[in-house]
Amino acid sequence: MYPAENVGRSLLPASPTALPQMSYDEFKQMLGGLRGKPVLVNFWASWCSPCKQEAPVLAQMAKQYAGKVQFVGVDVADQPAEARAYIHKYGWTYPSVADPKYEIRRGFGLLGQPDTILYDASGKQVWQAPGAITEASLKTRLSHLTAS
Repeated sequence: MYPAENVGRSLLPASPTALPQMSYDEFKQMLGGLRGKPVLVNFWASWCSPCKQEAPVLAQMAKQYAGKVQFVGVDVADQPAEARAYIHKYGWTYPSVADPKYEIRRGFGLLGQPDTILYDASGKQVWQAPGAITEASLKTRLSHLTAS
């Protein structure tokens, strides 16, 4: 579960390509501000082949679930120019933060990327998937979280 502090206060980056560098603690604070809506966190890098495989799926699902699920990317050990080009190439509409020294990834206990974590509206982790995700698996998880 992510922390409850900053609930209702958005610390999200202003644009998909802003890519502010964040510490693990800052990232967890940002997640706390998102409580009240399901959140999908995806760890990625422009140089990662499986990340390229899942990038179009993430773009499509983020658009389909806009307003219902907040997508957030964590760009791991990347160069800013390459990361921004990647975001543009795949048409991502959601923000990412930079994790140049693996601090956020390590804080989550992850070893590589891509890795995707899904939280429900209360901030409880409900799913984690290492490796490239498929449209079918992601759609199933998101539809269960957003069904009302």
